[in-house]
Formats: sequence, structure tokens, C-alpha cells
Amino acid sequence: MPRIESAKKAMRQGRARHERNRAQSSALRTALKRVRTATTAEQAGGAYKTASRLLDRAARKNLIHPNTAARHKSRLAAVVRKLSK
Repeated sequence: MPRIESAKKAMRQGRARHERNRAQSSALRTALKRVRTATTAEQAGGAYKTASRLLDRAARKNLIHPNTAARHKSRLAAVVRKLSK
């Protein structure tokens, strides 16, 4: 355990960031899964819109790399396109 005040504060901040990042990552993974498991085009479209928003936010907040977000969005769009045919 840190003894210095600034180290204690850094530890608190790190713990808070870790929890926030975990929650956002979990929500992102769930949104991606909802698009992939959608059975109708309408379900997939709505889920894609939510997932796309979460991916953009995660990339903006450096939770994931922007290229990773773009790759996921592209692959999910292909899934939605396939369902709509």
C-alpha cells in the first residue's frame, strides 16, 4: 500500500478508472453480441445503431483503438446487410 498521499490518490483514481473501463467494455461486448445474435433485420438494425454509438464512444475515449472500432462496425454492418436480404 502506498504511503505517500499522491500515490494514494493515484491508486484511488486508477481503481475508479478500472471500474469505469470494465463497465464500458462489458456494455460494448453485450451490444456487439446483440447484433450478432439478432434474428430479424429490424432487431439487427436497432442493435447495430446502439453498438455503433458505443464503438465510437469507446474509440473516442481510448478504450479501444479507432481502427478496431471501424473494423467491428464494418463486420457488424455486413451481418445486418446479410439479414436484410
